Amino acid sequence: MLPWKSEPAGRFEELVLDSAVLRGNPLGDPHERPLLVYLPPGYDEDESRRYPAVYVGQGYTGHLGMWWNRPAFRQPYPELMDAMFARGEAPPAIVVFFDAWTALGGSQFLDSPATGRYHTYLCEEVVPFVDGRFRTLADRDHRGISGKSSGGYGAIVTAMLRPDLFGALATHAGDALFEVSNQLAFPRLARQLRDQYGGSYDTFLREFRERSIPRDGDIELLELYAYAAAYSADEDGTVRMPFDANGALIAPVWQRWLDRDPVVMAAKPQYAEALRSMRGIWIDAGRRDEYFLDLGASAFLDRVLAAGVKQPQVYFELFDAGHGGIEYRYPLALAWLSERLAP
Repeated sequence: MLPWKSEPAGRFEELVLDSAVLRGNPLGDPHERPLLVYLPPGYDEDESRRYPAVYVGQGYTGHLGMWWNRPAFRQPYPELMDAMFARGEAPPAIVVFFDAWTALGGSQFLDSPATGRYHTYLCEEVVPFVDGRFRTLADRDHRGISGKSSGGYGAIVTAMLRPDLFGALATHAGDALFEVSNQLAFPRLARQLRDQYGGSYDTFLREFRERSIPRDGDIELLELYAYAAAYSADEDGTVRMPFDANGALIAPVWQRWLDRDPVVMAAKPQYAEALRSMRGIWIDAGRRDEYFLDLGASAFLDRVLAAGVKQPQVYFELFDAGHGGIEYRYPLALAWLSERLAP
């Protein structure tokens, strides 16, 4: 396999969106955001044809430029996707790679007084921008959302919060079942904070920002803080951690996390109704997922079926993999979504 990219059969447009809702965000992150839009083969030949659209979010620490990362002997997702459409293995679709990165490494695709209005950015700015500039089928029945890890979480919660905009979702090892995927790390992180930073997240954050290269353990500490910034920030932007100095749960704060857990959300009537309205729900994860997100996937599937979603609308699979290296699943899910979103 050649170690450089080939000429695509479709076309990629690299754009910048000036966001009004991200201007002046609490972290001082850029309000001008990159946007990568893929137009499938044939888009430029038939100017009367319109296409379904699938929006793609990234995992924690992901940013738009990383989609082109090229491991040895493997193609990045945009090339795999383009080749799939070129071979006619799925109905053609417009694919939108959007950016929700923050200085904390991610936003969980939610609105938060500690990070910014990333849910609003996607739903009220990115979607209308794409529909206005490209020949989409501008309707929720022809619009889907997908992602891995935090991006998979974003796909689930965005579809549940805005079923008027999104009619299908795909989640690859998406964050879910927080009691298993997050809570088990709290004692270890409390010990790390105690031993290295005097028990202070403020000290950790200051030292992290002063370092040129993260050291061992930094990213996991930052990740939990980023989750807290998304799930349990006060209106003034104060970030509340869900565990105390000994790693024990702080119940009121932890409840705020659970309120954003897809497994908990899916049991509530309004979100169960949103799931029933989906034209397709793809759920997968690796059986050896280091964060136990295979168990989160199974638990979310249980909630989806309990909500009354019919089996033909759902695809579920656990396969032999860990949390990384499952990118080969992305085109399979995209093809599945494209079939369900096609006119």
